[in-house]
Amino acid sequence: MLKLKAPAKINLFLETTRRRPDGYHDLATLFARVGVCDLLTFRRAAAPGIKLAVKGGPKELGRQADNIVHKAAVKFFETFAIAPAVEIRLEKRIPVGAGLGGGSSDAAAALLGLARLYKVPRAGFTRLMKIAAAVGSDVPFFMLESMAAEGRGRGEKLKPFSLKGRLPYVVLVYPGVPVYTKEVYGNLKLGTPGEIRARVKDFGRLCRLLRAGRFTKEDAGLIFNRLEDPVLPRHKAVRQARERLAALGADAVMMSGSGATVFALCWDRVAAARLAREAGRIRGYRVFLTEFW
Repeated sequence: MLKLKAPAKINLFLETTRRRPDGYHDLATLFARVGVCDLLTFRRAAAPGIKLAVKGGPKELGRQADNIVHKAAVKFFETFAIAPAVEIRLEKRIPVGAGLGGGSSDAAAALLGLARLYKVPRAGFTRLMKIAAAVGSDVPFFMLESMAAEGRGRGEKLKPFSLKGRLPYVVLVYPGVPVYTKEVYGNLKLGTPGEIRARVKDFGRLCRLLRAGRFTKEDAGLIFNRLEDPVLPRHKAVRQARERLAALGADAVMMSGSGATVFALCWDRVAAARLAREAGRIRGYRVFLTEFW
């Protein structure tokens, strides 16, 4: 039996630089892993096939054909020409439709776990990454098992790095209602060329500070998420969560990815714990006090 954790992520930066002919958007984004995790368990089985059991999360996750873990597993066995005989158990803790990459992380953990279970050589990692990119835009980031990465293209062109220096604590607030990525990008308006150039410059500076271990509270104004523009006016719960975290005294507040989760950065542990405690009293909120991981 093999167990793997599948961590959540937040986007410390996300700018959309252009709309592509294939309908996707090119991004300049900064992924960072945090210590809220799903858990996947793998076991070789006597019976042929892929058996997936899901604990937690909405009931539709239990439909194997629709579950991204099952889809990743099917592609794994097809790619490596292995006859499947495996049982996978997924324990969900990361909220669904939350902008935390839970499904993508689960898919990456499925690929990594199956590769270990079936002893796929390291040389097969390139093929695993191709599967990951085909399964979802954020899946390749989680394949790297790196604390952070610059993401370009759809988010699959990655430059991984470690976060250094004194890092803030992270408070995640999921306001209880999902936001769906397709809707968000459907309502997105690109910034002007000048705005995009200025934001991409900020992106480069933020990455350099984090690589060097010199990111401080005074630099928190560099974090940015263009997807707040289509989400906040249309989703009251997300907007209120953001306003409440700011009012509680966070050093920085931002929506993660396409929402619905909002995160707060706090350089002081006591302040972070107080903020998480106060936010946790709000009905319907799921709150996590965590760190970069």
